[in-house]
Amino acid sequence: IVGYWEDGLAIYADGTREERRDLASDDDTGAGEERRRLEEDEFDTAGMWDERFGDHHDTKPRGPMSVGMELTFPGSTHLFGLPEHASSTQLRATGGRDGRDHHYKEPYRLYNLDVFEYELDETMALYGHIPLVVSQSMKTGTVGAFWFNPTETFVDVEEDPAEAGGADASSRTHFVSESGVIDLFLLPGPGPAEMYGQYARVTGRTALPPIFGLGYHQCRWNYRDETDVFQVHAKFEELDYPYDVLWLDIEHTDGKRYFTWDRKTFPNPIEMQQKLGGDGRRMVTIIDPHIKRDDRYYIHQEATALGLYIKDRHGKKDYDGWCWPGSSSYLDFTDERVRTWWARQFSYDKYKGSTPDLFTWNDMNEPSVFNGPEVSMQKDLLNLAGCEHREWHNLYGMLFHRSTGEGLVRRNDDGNVRPFVLSRSFFAGSQRYGAIWTGDNESKWSHLAIAAPMLLGLNVAALSFVGADVGGFFGNPDAELMTRWMQAGAYQPFFRGHAHHDSKRREPWMFGDETMVRLRRAAMARYALLPQWYTVFWEAGVTGMPVMRTMWMQYPKTQSLFSVDDQYLIGSDLLVKPVVGPGITSTVVQFPAADCWYDVDTMQRMAGVPSEPNSSVAVTVASDIDKIPVYQRGGSIVTRKLRLRRSSHLMAMDPYTLYVALGDDGKAA
Repeated sequence: IVGYWEDGLAIYADGTREERRDLASDDDTGAGEERRRLEEDEFDTAGMWDERFGDHHDTKPRGPMSVGMELTFPGSTHLFGLPEHASSTQLRATGGRDGRDHHYKEPYRLYNLDVFEYELDETMALYGHIPLVVSQSMKTGTVGAFWFNPTETFVDVEEDPAEAGGADASSRTHFVSESGVIDLFLLPGPGPAEMYGQYARVTGRTALPPIFGLGYHQCRWNYRDETDVFQVHAKFEELDYPYDVLWLDIEHTDGKRYFTWDRKTFPNPIEMQQKLGGDGRRMVTIIDPHIKRDDRYYIHQEATALGLYIKDRHGKKDYDGWCWPGSSSYLDFTDERVRTWWARQFSYDKYKGSTPDLFTWNDMNEPSVFNGPEVSMQKDLLNLAGCEHREWHNLYGMLFHRSTGEGLVRRNDDGNVRPFVLSRSFFAGSQRYGAIWTGDNESKWSHLAIAAPMLLGLNVAALSFVGADVGGFFGNPDAELMTRWMQAGAYQPFFRGHAHHDSKRREPWMFGDETMVRLRRAAMARYALLPQWYTVFWEAGVTGMPVMRTMWMQYPKTQSLFSVDDQYLIGSDLLVKPVVGPGITSTVVQFPAADCWYDVDTMQRMAGVPSEPNSSVAVTVASDIDKIPVYQRGGSIVTRKLRLRRSSHLMAMDPYTLYVALGDDGKAA
């Protein structure tokens, strides 16, 4: 049987149709049912469910296995979550039952992929995904639904057409996953703090990062050699420009063999790290999950001998994919034995040239396979337990991230040094392992503008240690765009400048003295607030509340703020409105009227903000090229360190300064 007509009668493989029979006689003899069974048994179903994507073939040996569920959020028209997508923080309608046009024509897709120059305002899949939807409503408060499924997933978002705009308006989400089981966690709230506490108990809490991880990171694909590294470092020193970490991309390795160094360009890696470490700086090197298939490469030799690689669809041969090193094998991080082995590779006696001042960047871990379907793995590959890749695809990046972090902990005898690991791919729970960035953005104003909504979307899913590359990865920002991006980056949790190898050099001094001073001023503001950032991250680890918060997270009864995603809060006390367009000298800030607000540069109270609970007021504020609008909440105390230092390490013993902003009741806490 290959199909059915509308009358319910079967269509057979030879093109003939089932004839309607006398049900009474068939029931009497059982012959009809037996005959149909025999006909189906004789039909060869091999290959029936095969799918092709270009030249790629998915055999689907188990046939269709999809699961789905529709969830209704009564009384709510504001849904958030489902990161990562280059779109607004609030989820927009993707379809409905009323025949109307909707903002998106396609559902939100959750399937971790290496996406080159991703498009904006789209539901297309990106580098990592978390299947969490959060509803914020005046009627039902804050509730969440976590669809625990790591297979490819599509989510449609609908507004009920019969009730949209009314007092009882509701929204629906329709989840469809390729495989897996139905495993749904309902998070009843009723407020943001309660809901995020519930989610943290399910997926884990944000790890407190080392203080240097909250400073400025300078990266490029690639710093050429040790001389280049020392020159860049020396220029930061000369200009009293604060930074904490200098990064090396794939070209530092010996032929893209991870855990190695190119001995021509980086002949003395330990001395290089010690020199930077002596000035309070750390270094980061990139280590990806694809392993060069070279029998002389010790990592590949050992992994092959121990049988640690993902297998082909027959489970016999090690999978051979193509990535930066060329022909590559991929470690099976779903296997605990593999993760333990990988963690051991970070020990100082194995990773030659590494020191306690060297940390790690995990890239390409979606996983990226250049000659695979959609630049990833075939879904019918098998892990060491014989489970198809389709079943655990979205987990791969997180498990790689986890194993690397465990390696950085275990390499120290006392196991009491916090790791720093940046990952591009993620899933629910990645907040336990380190930082995430939004991937290969571009040097365009539009990419600066989408950065805040994207980062807020990640924080909605409790992934807090996140950032967008300052300046954009592809392209060449001019001085104004670089200034505005550095100002914005100083108020995002992860603060890194990065550039493609085809981009012009863009260290802060490359834009002229006037711009360098502005960029340094933005970095100095970040360093002054490091105690505050550290405190908010500690709070996230204890309570589950995000670090970078949408306005509704702090003001859940102010409906006019629910959709706002071009401004945000750092913790509960700092309101930030990045400037994301050229030539702007003034901007509009939506102030929650439940509190009074103070400009952080002048400490003057903002005029025109009446004391009215559950409302907001729009105020036009000055924002020329030297100003990013940032405000401290009345009734709060913000901690700073004001002495100019060149790294967080050098600030350790500096005194604290408390900025006390009194509320309307004359108090602060």
